Amino acid sequence: MTAPLTPPPPPRDQSPNQAWQPPAAGQAGSAPHDAVYAAPPGAQGPHGHHDPLGAYGAYGISGSYGQDGPGMKTEVREAAVVTVVVALFGALLGVLWWRLAPSVPLVGDVVDKSWVVYFKDSEGEQAVGVDGTFTLLALAFGLVSAVAVFLWRRRGGVPLVVALAVGGFLGALLAWRVGVWLGPTEDVIGHAKEAGKGVAFSAPLKLGAKGALLAWSLGALVVHLGLTALFGPREADPYQLPQPPAGQQGPYGPPSA
Repeated sequence: MTAPLTPPPPPRDQSPNQAWQPPAAGQAGSAPHDAVYAAPPGAQGPHGHHDPLGAYGAYGISGSYGQDGPGMKTEVREAAVVTVVVALFGALLGVLWWRLAPSVPLVGDVVDKSWVVYFKDSEGEQAVGVDGTFTLLALAFGLVSAVAVFLWRRRGGVPLVVALAVGGFLGALLAWRVGVWLGPTEDVIGHAKEAGKGVAFSAPLKLGAKGALLAWSLGALVVHLGLTALFGPREADPYQLPQPPAGQQGPYGPPSA
């Protein structure tokens, strides 16, 4: 005969009046993986307002982010100022282009009682030098304008970048027209008649490579992007625990020595 099976004892009654039993020693330091650590409810936030999740929010992360930088209206106004100022400096670029660009010599002659004009040196590179001078000056102006805008507003932003691009292009257009206006007359036949048959005279300033009009904008954008990447302000890490105010402890207790 087999012995009768003894039934297991019934589970203990967990009454609400029973005192709480502390966990075992091996379980004191463990916590569920998805536990939420927060300061006590009703604690004051870092700016003195009520924070229902505590001063640090869930997992010690602040639940709100302050608006950094100026407002959009302010940025648009600053961008408009940058556009106008940069474009006006195109007049200075035009003067420098007129003074520094090499002269392209032309010669007039009479063929069948009609005036014709041709290059004095058909293999000369003066015309290429005119385009090159404009391009180098525009790149230099782009560098200076980008540095000036970065020193004025280190934070940068899309409106300022667009202002540099638009202002640089408008400045290049203004420089082109100012240089042509200050240079020799565009009436080459009348200039040849005035100079005389076989006498060399300077050709009007002409920008053969129209792509040079983008040099100012491209130079400003590249320089400003580099300066912002190297020396611009860094965004705060949203997952970095904020430092508790003086005299208060963080969500994980006082820092270890």
